[in-house]
Amino acid sequence: MKTMIRVEDLSYEYKGQEENVRALDHISFTVQAGEFVAVLGHNGSGKSTLAKLINGLLLPTEGHVRINEMDTQDPEKIWDIRSTAGMVFQNPDNQLVATIVEEDIAFGPENLGVPQPEIRERVDRALETVEMSAFRDRAPHLLSGGQKQRIAIAGVLAMEPDCIVFDEPTAMLDPSGRREVINTILKLNHEQKKTILLITHYMDEAILADRVLVMEKGKIVMDDQPKKIFNQVNRMKELGLDIPQVTDLAHQLIQEGIALSDDILSIEEMVEELCQYV
Repeated sequence: MKTMIRVEDLSYEYKGQEENVRALDHISFTVQAGEFVAVLGHNGSGKSTLAKLINGLLLPTEGHVRINEMDTQDPEKIWDIRSTAGMVFQNPDNQLVATIVEEDIAFGPENLGVPQPEIRERVDRALETVEMSAFRDRAPHLLSGGQKQRIAIAGVLAMEPDCIVFDEPTAMLDPSGRREVINTILKLNHEQKKTILLITHYMDEAILADRVLVMEKGKIVMDDQPKKIFNQVNRMKELGLDIPQVTDLAHQLIQEGIALSDDILSIEEMVEELCQYV
């Protein structure tokens, strides 16, 4: 399988007036093409810095980031890298640049020099993918938060990336908007086989991933499947991170002597386990 993201001995320091602040400290990992990886960690752990390094918005202090084997430190490859690894930010208003939805989505491919007939096709496909075709003539500022974020995603899709980095895309949304965006992310991964790197602080989003990376003080301290991450309840709490509510409940029931699996992540799994006692 092709490696989409290769991070090698990566460090990054923000320059301060008195001393530099190390945000990432010699981390290494890979993400395979088509994989869905979630990144967890409390504020200051280095998650958003990592996202900007993957997209080439920041360049490493040490080490390398390679996107589809292109090094982000190669200035001749930077636009190819940003076309390959699109990025969706926390606040969709920061990514919306036009007064009409379809014009906003066309902005990226226009800057890439894509011919007009192809831009039209890309805009149509992107709107259909995020299920926003009916809103193509609307003003973005009149849309809901979830709709705005889906338009921001469509703008990235119109540049036809193989990989999309989502930096806490649901943090500013209500539950309905969150569902809209997460369903779109799952659709991109499952149906279009896009490589997804999702930075989030919502555990119910992380459990949907193939893998979870947990960051602490600029280092990757855990890297495994969701079930194997979240069954380490005490370890996660030591790191100051939540776990899914149903996983925490299962953990408490196990401590009370009830024989349950220690890797329950969903209500459906909990119900199935408890049915054995009916």
